[in-house]
Amino acid sequence: MERMFQAILEISLFAIPVILVLALCANLLGKRYGAKWRYLIWLVVAVRLCVPIQLSLPGRMEVMQIQVPSVQSGTREVLAQRTPDYFVQKETNEPIQQAIPSAERTQTVSEEKNDIFDFLLAYPYVLWLCGVLGFLAWQGWKYYDFRRMLKRSRRKIMDASVLDTYYSLCREMGMEKRPAIYFCEALPSPLCVGFFQTTVYLNSEEREPAEMRLILKHELTHCKRKDLWFKGILLLARALHFFNPFVHGMARLAEKDMELSCDLAVMADCGMEERAPMCGIPYHAVEGYLNKLVANGHKVAICEQVEDPKLAKGLVRREVIRIVTPGTNLDMQALDESKNNYIMCIVYLADRYGVSIADVSTGDYYVTEVDSERKLFDEITKFSPSEIICNESFYMSGVDIEDLRHRLKITIYALETWYFGDELAETTLLTHFKVKSLEALGLADYDCGMIAAGALLKYLYETQKNDLNNISVIHPYSTGKYMIIDSSTRRNLELVETLREKQKRGSLLWVLDKTKTAMGARLLRSYVEQPLIDKAEIEKRQDAICELNQHVITREELREYLNPIYDLERLITRVTYLTANPRDLIAFRSSIAMLPPIKSLLGDLLGEIREDMDTLEELCALIDRAIMEEPPISVRDGGLIKDGYNEDVDKYRKAKTEGKTWLAELEAKEREKTGIKNLKIKYNKVFGYYLEVTNSYKDLVPDYFMRKQTLANAERYITPELKELEDMILGAEDKLVTLEYDLFCEVRSTIAAEVVRIQRTAKAVAGLDVFVSLALVADQNNYCRPKINENGIIDIKGGRHPVVEKMINNDMFIDNDTYLDNGNHRISIITGPNMAGKSTYMRQTALIVLMAQLGSYVPAASAKIGIVDRIFTRVGASDDLASGQSTFMVEMNEVANILRNATSNSLLILDEIGRGTSTYDGLSIAWAVVEHISNPKLLGAKTLFATHYHELTELEGKLNNVNNYCVAVKEKGDDIVFLRKIVKGGADKSYGIQVAKLAGVPDSVIARAKEIVEELSANDITEVARNISVDTGSKKKKEKLDEVDLTQMSLFDTVRDDDIIEELRNVDVGNLTPIEALNKLYELQNKVKNRW
Repeated sequence: MERMFQAILEISLFAIPVILVLALCANLLGKRYGAKWRYLIWLVVAVRLCVPIQLSLPGRMEVMQIQVPSVQSGTREVLAQRTPDYFVQKETNEPIQQAIPSAERTQTVSEEKNDIFDFLLAYPYVLWLCGVLGFLAWQGWKYYDFRRMLKRSRRKIMDASVLDTYYSLCREMGMEKRPAIYFCEALPSPLCVGFFQTTVYLNSEEREPAEMRLILKHELTHCKRKDLWFKGILLLARALHFFNPFVHGMARLAEKDMELSCDLAVMADCGMEERAPMCGIPYHAVEGYLNKLVANGHKVAICEQVEDPKLAKGLVRREVIRIVTPGTNLDMQALDESKNNYIMCIVYLADRYGVSIADVSTGDYYVTEVDSERKLFDEITKFSPSEIICNESFYMSGVDIEDLRHRLKITIYALETWYFGDELAETTLLTHFKVKSLEALGLADYDCGMIAAGALLKYLYETQKNDLNNISVIHPYSTGKYMIIDSSTRRNLELVETLREKQKRGSLLWVLDKTKTAMGARLLRSYVEQPLIDKAEIEKRQDAICELNQHVITREELREYLNPIYDLERLITRVTYLTANPRDLIAFRSSIAMLPPIKSLLGDLLGEIREDMDTLEELCALIDRAIMEEPPISVRDGGLIKDGYNEDVDKYRKAKTEGKTWLAELEAKEREKTGIKNLKIKYNKVFGYYLEVTNSYKDLVPDYFMRKQTLANAERYITPELKELEDMILGAEDKLVTLEYDLFCEVRSTIAAEVVRIQRTAKAVAGLDVFVSLALVADQNNYCRPKINENGIIDIKGGRHPVVEKMINNDMFIDNDTYLDNGNHRISIITGPNMAGKSTYMRQTALIVLMAQLGSYVPAASAKIGIVDRIFTRVGASDDLASGQSTFMVEMNEVANILRNATSNSLLILDEIGRGTSTYDGLSIAWAVVEHISNPKLLGAKTLFATHYHELTELEGKLNNVNNYCVAVKEKGDDIVFLRKIVKGGADKSYGIQVAKLAGVPDSVIARAKEIVEELSANDITEVARNISVDTGSKKKKEKLDEVDLTQMSLFDTVRDDDIIEELRNVDVGNLTPIEALNKLYELQNKVKNRW
């Protein structure tokens, strides 16, 4: 016994780290191998814990030392003789008495108790043995009491379907000796009991057949694997190591894995060999998780039941009902209500790009074609799609796909080739829009565009899984229909977001957007991004603003009525998708209820909008009659339909509410009639309503009670009257929910059938909201109505920057005039110090022109705006290190784009061209650019050109269409005051040192800079610039010397002073270009250095 105790103690101590390590390893293995392997690991550990065999380990127990309290001297010798060796400190030869503390304590216990204590200390295995027997006795009593309870409350299974399932499973699993099976209502869950003769117990017979089969399969798997013996081994291990809490914890983990391994067998019965990796989320919170996945670029398939579970045979059929992608997400919480969520399809064929854009949340659908990569990039920047789908060829077109993905955050997918077949695209479009030819859609001239539109529509069919009734019209457009604004101009002018913070505040849209509806906000954004070039359309919008400002009270009332209108475009999309819930219909009703008073207020105003606006009164009345004021969100919970809308709903609702009263009355009546005091009417899903009578009153049961079920201590009955009530009550509740759902779907379908009317009305409401917003902004900010002309004259009096004047706290913004035309005022060269306001002035001119062409009033005292076909800007300095481009390279790329794509009707804003390189190179490039722009044969665009190269002011006299302007500055000693006023004439210096002083540059640096600038000014090249002749583009080009030629000439050709003077006399300065003049000057300088 002593050796057994020694082995148990050793195994127990050794098992602690082993159990911890195995628990960790089993958990890690479980992720790969499952509960079956964890079950086997615990089985091996449990068997080892039950086998008391000592392990030969170094220093096994020799270091163990027990200090025993003082005992009587009479027992010391006995104790020393009987104490096992492993309790003695072997390193010392001192008698055991020396290991015992001195008996200085007062002994408060009797001699008899001391003897018992000494005995237990001498024989510790006795204490262990008592613990083992006590633990086994306690567990044995619990098991005995449990078996007695089972025998007392169990009863045989009476349900034939359960027995048939049980017997068939036994045959399938090859169990020749079937375990007995009973029903016991007192059990919390099904289980099996018995080591030699196993018995299966069920706690409920009221289960669906599929669920009952799985439960029986689980319990029979326990029986077949003899898992009860495993539980017995665990119990023995716990008993032998009752003092070790880690063993008890191990037993709990082992039992859990035993249950999980049985679940694997059940899953295999369903066709699964291993547990499927799954992540559960609450169904009511799916939108939040779905939005996170979609935002990361994933596609999410939504699968739902497509048949009634009550009518299904076997597993309920499920199908993918919709695939959510970044460009097709309809969740209101995930979308910015003031911005469209576009999906774009790009088809690259034969150096042309077909582009189709759609917003499934609003039904907008556009198509166009472009012929260059830059124009395509401008379209992408304009629409800012969330998702782009394309053909495989697009990846090889040269477009920077990674830039689109990472910088613009656009998800890009390449679709299979069959999506882009000509016949498929054409058939898809004709079938959807129910027309017979592409001419009816306006797509006859859009070959690539038609393919892109068809592929996009087919992709939407595949992902949305519905008929896309909300996409009712397609809008072909040419990029020349609107003012062309490239991506850098959108960024530099800060049209919809600021350049640095990427926020709306501080942008032009922030100033103009006083809309009350989400539809209006989106339409105004599209106006800002796509200004018009058609004079009639521009003036039509101006007329609308003028009408509203002539009726200020009506305008303010319209704003009040527009405020409660929800997003009709996205609501009708949810309706057509059949995803609209009852609260969406209430929001829709409250929105269209505002339409009659709005239309009445308009009167004779805005005739076109008034005609397009349908009051939809019949739909409002339908929802008002049918849908509850505060319905639930779910369409399956009932409580949707108002009283009085449908007779059957009223009848079922009355039966549902009064059914409990009817049952209580019947129960009281039967109790009084039969004398059964504890008679009760109960309900379960299997039997429905029944009368329950305990066995003590069984003799009082009347003949008309029909037995339904027998329990251990009661009987269940039904009566004809109760059956009739049951049919009415249960049928009423189920039928009411079903009928309410059907009626709700009917109302929703009625609204969906009017999608075209509703979309047209929504567009009219959005247009009204935009014009009311623009009218309000014009009225509040003292804007004027610009006069639109087509002869190229831009004449702005008292112009102001619309954003800057709103950002400054006081009213100190200084207005300025601008005059440009196609004659002698084509180019304005603006000079002046840094921080004086040159860039603000140029941007304000561009913004005023853009505002005029989107149809808005402009911030000026008066304005005549000649229509421009495009605006280009070269403002600011930034590098593009990711693509290996320096600041100057980025600048030159933008200049090249402007010079190649601008026309004589364009407006150019050029800020400090050439500043990113050396002074001579920069001045030369700036000079040549001005010459190129000023030449009507080459370009002839209206231009505002800001520069610090004061030498360019010499062009005013050399080119008849160049004029000099500068920003006025007042000097006070070394200090300057910026007057912010643009005046005629050129500036003679940039005041850069004064600006550096304002910025806080150290005084020593400022003083040294003044010294250096004085020395450099002595060698100014202004005089040289005055003598440079302009290039009219008519003289014959001279042979140009490269750097190698010049260097070789300077090194090997030494010349005399007379030769240099003679060559200088023969130079025709009037016919030299700026570059040729500078090269000639450099050549002569080298000759002077190498003269005799």
